[in-house]
Amino acid sequence: MTDSAGSPSGRTPPSGASATAEGRIRRRRRRWAKGAALGAGVLLLAAAGGGWAVYAKLSANITADDAAAAELARYERERPTALVHDAQNILLIGSDTRSGDGNDAYGRDLGSERSDTTILLHLAADRRSATAVSLPRDLMVDIPSCRRADGSRSEPMFAMFNQAFQVGGSACTIRTVEKLTDIRIDHHVVVDFSGFKEMVDAVDGVEVCLSRPIDDKAAKLRLPAGKVTLDGEQALGYVRARKSLGDGSDTDRMGRQQRFLGALVSKVRSDDVLLNPVKLYPVLDAATSSLTTDPGLASLSGLYQLVRGLRNIPTDQMRFMTVPRESYVYNSNRDQLVEPDAERLFARLRADQPVAVAREVTPESHAGDLGDDRPDDPSDDRRNAPSPTPTFRGNTAAEDSCE
Repeated sequence: MTDSAGSPSGRTPPSGASATAEGRIRRRRRRWAKGAALGAGVLLLAAAGGGWAVYAKLSANITADDAAAAELARYERERPTALVHDAQNILLIGSDTRSGDGNDAYGRDLGSERSDTTILLHLAADRRSATAVSLPRDLMVDIPSCRRADGSRSEPMFAMFNQAFQVGGSACTIRTVEKLTDIRIDHHVVVDFSGFKEMVDAVDGVEVCLSRPIDDKAAKLRLPAGKVTLDGEQALGYVRARKSLGDGSDTDRMGRQQRFLGALVSKVRSDDVLLNPVKLYPVLDAATSSLTTDPGLASLSGLYQLVRGLRNIPTDQMRFMTVPRESYVYNSNRDQLVEPDAERLFARLRADQPVAVAREVTPESHAGDLGDDRPDDPSDDRRNAPSPTPTFRGNTAAEDSCE
């Protein structure tokens, strides 16, 4: 709409002088806007460059286990088939190598690297629960023929589980676990002593609760009773000690490791770590520097894809347990599986079905899981009732009690 003078909405057109001034103001504003946009772009590029440098460094920290991938590909036809889409099984291997920085403090490197700790981690397809199963290093198992580091091949043997890693590294350990459990291993992670310590130190220590004082010269560990925050060196001694803690068995030690891992998970998941870049970067740097993984995980993006589904798992649904075991019938210093309990557990993990854990377990806790030999009777309500979730000895990451 225009008025009789032809100006829009009745406004008086600016005079020549004022029009020139207004033009200069508009040009200055456009120049300022362009400059601000350019500055913002430079800042974004700088931030992106810094972010990329951090990403590249963290990714470069991780060592890809290409040799294991090639060996596993060689035996692809004999490996188990994954039964549930999106469920994941990751083998976590703690190596007792003395060859890394600082690792020689734990004994001489005799050229015999073994798996000091091995945990089968099952992530449910819906990522609402996680189950970590410790496999005893002294468990007697069938170890297949494996490729040694020098290229030769070993003979199949019946031996302690940790010899698989000594003979053929992670590939041999994975094939041994798959043969034992019939569970497909999707990924694997190997971490050494030094990496474990650095991870604990990066989160400013992990709190544990001790029912009595500890004085273990061999583990270089002296701690009071009650709640204690362990640094990396103390944590390593704590999870590896056998003579001064518990009953001295490897089973007791694995239970201690599981409780410590639960506490470590809770500490890493805390907002104080995850939402603080100053604290988060050292954690990521320590974690990635100590890892050797399958090629699928050997990058920050690969690890992120794996762990992002863990963020929302409640701590009471993060379960830790040891595979059902007992003393080996021919040598009390060795272990063997307890059946049918072990196969019951493996079957549940293969099918991505839930399990429960408790510190005390009764025989009735396992009843009905694998079926029974009773004849079919439609009138028998027990056969039509849902099978109870089996319970195994263990704990969750939510538990906080003294040993």
